[in-house]
Amino acid sequence: MAMKSGKEYIESLKKLKPVVYAFGEKVESVVDFPMFKPHLHAAAMTYELAVHPEFEQEMTVVSSINGDKISRFTHIHHSIDDLVNKIKMMRLLGQKTATCFQRCVGFDGLNAVYITSCDIDAKHGTDYHKRFKAYMKYVQDNDLMLAGAMSDPKGDRSLRPSQQADPDMYVHVVDRKPGGVVVRGAKAHITGSVNSHEIIVMPTRTMGPDDKDYAISFTIPVDEKGVTMIFGRQTNDTRRLDGEIDPGNAKYGIVGGEALIVFDDVFIPSERVFMDGEVDFTGQLVETFAGFHRSNYGGCKVGLADVITGAALWMTENNGIEKSPYLRDLLAEMVCMAETCWSCSLACSYQGSRTNSGAYTINPLLANVVKLNITRYAYEWMRLAQDIAGGLIITLPSEKDFRNPEIGKFVDKYFKGKAGTSTIDRMRIVRLIENMAVGAGLPESMHGAGPPQAQKMMIQRRANMERKKELAETIVGIKPDKYFEKIVGQSEAEYFSKFRK
Repeated sequence: MAMKSGKEYIESLKKLKPVVYAFGEKVESVVDFPMFKPHLHAAAMTYELAVHPEFEQEMTVVSSINGDKISRFTHIHHSIDDLVNKIKMMRLLGQKTATCFQRCVGFDGLNAVYITSCDIDAKHGTDYHKRFKAYMKYVQDNDLMLAGAMSDPKGDRSLRPSQQADPDMYVHVVDRKPGGVVVRGAKAHITGSVNSHEIIVMPTRTMGPDDKDYAISFTIPVDEKGVTMIFGRQTNDTRRLDGEIDPGNAKYGIVGGEALIVFDDVFIPSERVFMDGEVDFTGQLVETFAGFHRSNYGGCKVGLADVITGAALWMTENNGIEKSPYLRDLLAEMVCMAETCWSCSLACSYQGSRTNSGAYTINPLLANVVKLNITRYAYEWMRLAQDIAGGLIITLPSEKDFRNPEIGKFVDKYFKGKAGTSTIDRMRIVRLIENMAVGAGLPESMHGAGPPQAQKMMIQRRANMERKKELAETIVGIKPDKYFEKIVGQSEAEYFSKFRK
């Protein structure tokens, strides 16, 4: 089957009948529900750009499974170029949507399970990898969007999954039947789930020997019996119904349309199970997924930074102060921080390596550095955008006031920028900055792909601190420097002996 266009993707969702609730009511049609439309459009952009030749390098690739031209979002990375082009794709889509386009979590899940299932088979003699390659062909043949489901509710964080008072705080196997398993539990904060075709489920942490029933990874259609999704609230979410200006990004939304996914005794066929009790590989799967996902943030969030920087520049020009040294300096700072994150994301891709499965993975240390930088720099470049935009981003009257026949003329008159400019265009840019720099997107920069502490733990684990200490000891002579001895023709002790007399 050929790759879908954006319109065809939306049409394909009409064939699905997921159980979805939002604002206390059951949603009969995901495609027609007004609150979901911006999320649909953002995800549709991942499809639409893939069918346009000018974005072929970033958005498409030849499948290693069926040899067809496919969307990169359904691909397994098989080279350094794949890793790099993925990051380029993320920045491009950030620029085109100025929001979360939702599809990368499932994409990273596919790659993480592909790599890990191969290693499980090698140790345990299972056939998960064969099953998964068959599933990958199905995904590619149908150009599917997958919601990546890793985060469990967790309950008491001080206890392991098997120690919880309520065992359903982590997704787990509750029964085994011929041809499959039955699972119960929930996954929380899951991006793009209501408008995906399928869900890929992974364990959320390293499991111990008593947690075997929780060491489960599988895929399931979004409308499978027993699956219920409850859509989450977001800052200013009802503004999506308030017109074209006040939402700030009426076309593509705020963030990723997260939902709680409940699995109420859901039967999973064996051919869709890719880990079942192999607790010794749960840590690898989590870390592999996290590395892929954290590396993305130097792409997608930098794409958003490009948009917010452009909006901030627009405001300086509209206010007639674009030549101000202070504001030019702020804009330069915004660019510098964004490009720093971009450079690190590229570096972790160029420093990638081949795994036993033949697929490539990123440099895990640099991937965590990327994400840790994003948890800081995204807040800072948004703060600078707020500084440049001024107080108007939180005091501007509503779009309805502007369109009111009695008072609209005052809004138009007193909120205009320099002579000859459009008030309504100014309002559009102000609301965009408000949406991006004050709205719901910033917490996603903090907590998406794990909070800062998760990155710091991985950085400490991967940084080889003892080696760094050894470098310092070698420089000052606590440990011998064989290269220095070759340079000067004598040992350090002999070279410095004259100072010791």
